[in-house]
Amino acid sequence: MTATTALLVVGADVFTADAAHPRAEAVAVVGGRIAAVGSTRDLARRFPGAREVDVGGRTVLPGLVDAHNHFLATGEMLSTVDVRYPGVASVDDLVAAVAGAAEVATPGEWVVAGGFDHAKYDRPPTCHDLDRATTRHPVFVLHVSGHQGVANSRALVQQGITTETPDPEGGRIVRDEHDEPTGLLVEAALGLLQPVEVDIGHHGPNFHVRRPLAELVGAVDRAGQAFVAAGLTTVCDAQVTRRELRAYQEARRQGRLRVRTVCMPLSHQLPELESVGLASGWGDDWLRLGAMKFYADGSLIGGTAWFSEPYGEDGELTGSAYWEPDEFVAAVGRAHGAGWQVGVHAQGDAAIELSLDAFATALDQVPDADPRFRIEHAGGPTVGQVARMAELGVVAVNQPSYLRDSGDDFVTRLGQRAHRLQPWREELAAGVRVVVSSDSDVASYRPMRTLAAAVQRTTRGGLPLGPEQALTLEEALRAHTIDAAYALRMDDRIGSLAAGKLADLTVVDGDVSSASPDELAELPIWLTVLDGEVVHAAPDAAPLLR
Repeated sequence: MTATTALLVVGADVFTADAAHPRAEAVAVVGGRIAAVGSTRDLARRFPGAREVDVGGRTVLPGLVDAHNHFLATGEMLSTVDVRYPGVASVDDLVAAVAGAAEVATPGEWVVAGGFDHAKYDRPPTCHDLDRATTRHPVFVLHVSGHQGVANSRALVQQGITTETPDPEGGRIVRDEHDEPTGLLVEAALGLLQPVEVDIGHHGPNFHVRRPLAELVGAVDRAGQAFVAAGLTTVCDAQVTRRELRAYQEARRQGRLRVRTVCMPLSHQLPELESVGLASGWGDDWLRLGAMKFYADGSLIGGTAWFSEPYGEDGELTGSAYWEPDEFVAAVGRAHGAGWQVGVHAQGDAAIELSLDAFATALDQVPDADPRFRIEHAGGPTVGQVARMAELGVVAVNQPSYLRDSGDDFVTRLGQRAHRLQPWREELAAGVRVVVSSDSDVASYRPMRTLAAAVQRTTRGGLPLGPEQALTLEEALRAHTIDAAYALRMDDRIGSLAAGKLADLTVVDGDVSSASPDELAELPIWLTVLDGEVVHAAPDAAPLLR
């Protein structure tokens, strides 16, 4: 083997995520693949003349994999008005933020904001509140969960949402005591508010707003740049329609798809995709189809998760279901039978039970030794459901940042039940594969913050939330690398640093092993390497690469 084309990363603390060789100090890359992992001395001898990059004792990880993310939506949100907590902590703060954006907008132009969380306010915002911000513009503000939103009166009138408008299947127009819309729209009702590109029916919340293709490609590019700077090399968009896939394809054609991208087609497309013979795995290492995405319930953050027992401060929350149970089981079975891996959004235990029933029925109809069913979020499984998940080979695709960002609200709504949310330790003990992800743009896309939340399990208010369920640092790293790749059926080529795998590396600017959780969350990324090419470098790393 000639070494003239080799890249040798040396002087490192390497976490390989490879059980056979978990630690090393150097990685050799040749032709876009990992050639060897080992000691600096050994690899320098084996690859004489290689281009060496001494990382000065920094931590080298396999390229980080976000197995549940909303890639395009994140790029779009990066260009909207940010009204996330704690920057916006009340209805008045929300009004002020929207008013500021309206002042500089073209008259009549939509003012769009994202990230409000009224669980942290003293009451939900209404159209009348947003009318205080502006009546010259239609306004839409998306909830942090993506499962509900609020509009001003002009937007409601412009879109024809009145007392006479019926609730769409799988959604709800929130109304006051006079049956007038309050401006809040829940789940599938979001599709009533802004012109949408795709009619997805009752298959999930509709945030697939009509935009010019050039604008969508710009959002893909914007998010991709942010992702590689954060150390991500592969992401999975967990809700893809023709809108998103077209944007990813065009971004790739233009050389602006900056991370490996796995697409989870939304379930409304099953008949079309089935008719042309497409299924999971179609594509290549840069753009491919993953699991088909189903929704069993709503949002834990938004208070629409479906639990078997009501929750909320006064037991007022009962959750939302997108399907009739028999129809759901049949649809999941049809997808499985057509060759699709299946991923189901299920937060509450009632939704998880329905998901497990559907998986079991699908396997009875079409046996598969390795189905890799996924439960997205898997918020509140019972002890018995964890055992069933293990028995059926279900992968739990979790989001630790939920516990930090909204854990105090979960305790208020669920009481002691909140301490068993995302029970990772229990799942690992049962044999369930546990994956951590961001669900960006619901939470931060930055993987170091995801990892910190997984090992800490502490709310924003400082309350330990089921601390006995926390992951160790090594478990969290595996859950964001090799186990995340497993959920994507790509563990044979990414997710660990082993000879023959694609050369995706993340170099963290610090010692991951010795950092406290708070320090871990803020560690910057020094280098990101994708296919053997440096796609992000910190300013002090750049001179070493010349």
